[in-house]
Amino acid sequence: MFLFCHLLNDNSGSPVVLRDAINAIDFGSNGAELYVGSQGKGALEHVGVPINRYWYRRSNHRAVTLITFVISQIHLYWKLTCSRARLDSLVYVNTLLPFGAAIWGKLNRRKVVYHIHEVSLSPKVLQRFLIWVAQRTASLAIYVSYDNKERLPIRGVPSVVIYNAVSPQVAAAALGHRYAPRRSGKFEVLMLASPRDFKGVPEFLKLAERLLHQTDIAFQLVLNSSDEDSQNYLNSASVPDNVKVNPRADRPELYYKSADLLLNLSRVDQWIETFGLTLVEAMSFGIPVIAPPVGGPSEIITDGEEGFLIDSRDVDLLGQRVMLLAETPDLSMQMSVKARRRAHDFSFESFAVRLREALASVTAGKA
Repeated sequence: MFLFCHLLNDNSGSPVVLRDAINAIDFGSNGAELYVGSQGKGALEHVGVPINRYWYRRSNHRAVTLITFVISQIHLYWKLTCSRARLDSLVYVNTLLPFGAAIWGKLNRRKVVYHIHEVSLSPKVLQRFLIWVAQRTASLAIYVSYDNKERLPIRGVPSVVIYNAVSPQVAAAALGHRYAPRRSGKFEVLMLASPRDFKGVPEFLKLAERLLHQTDIAFQLVLNSSDEDSQNYLNSASVPDNVKVNPRADRPELYYKSADLLLNLSRVDQWIETFGLTLVEAMSFGIPVIAPPVGGPSEIITDGEEGFLIDSRDVDLLGQRVMLLAETPDLSMQMSVKARRRAHDFSFESFAVRLREALASVTAGKA
């Protein structure tokens, strides 16, 4: 039996990857259950396995959030204690955060597998504690990139790198799509991100403002949050007239179909992208991309081939590259072909095979 454990359900990368992992695993007669925090609705709402919710609430105050997080893990531990999980159950901890599940698994003689998506957590004392728990409970650590593994090693725990995949839903939508610059009449620049400064939202707005005079270029910003949270975040921001802000994307493929360029502008000095799921999703549609030159994106993209690797703090260079692609459709088409070809390396089938092999090594006692 598989016991999948996650904290916050939204449409960001980690719950999407967990959803794909659940869909990739052949449970047979073993069965599975999902334990997820009670706040938020997103990618894990319909995963085909029973869902158990444990209490969790975020706050605008970091100290309060830390307290509620600890309480949530006590509740998760209790929920697992009250479950009827068999002795051969495998506890699948998605991200470092659900430490209550890892401790429960270790104390109750269940194998524990971590799927790690982050490279740093704040405050640092929390990160040190979570790594300490993982070191003492995990039978295997799954990383989403080699950069991820190097930046956040779990000493003494066997590990494997399994790149994230383009989900079957997105891949199916991309299959018959033909990339054509300015399909809508304008060159459309898209970014999907959480409403956080470190995800590069201010840089996106600044870039749009720099190109406000280019009436043939439009910007689409999809924020992974509720309408209320998005509005609260943007209240202190100046949104240029050439930017359209959209709510969370349950179906990101609808935005990819009209996009000419996708941006990931995460700040390299504040947030290292461990993979960059929206990058490979967009590339499966043949969309050129611009992403940070460090972290997971540097393993996905070759600068000047599928797109460009640029530090988002260099807004001048960003503007130059957007203009270059907007004004040079032949270059956009060349990058489109290479992007789609590279996206084939991140198929769901390959992800599923590698994940099953990794989990089999744990259940067979080899990890």
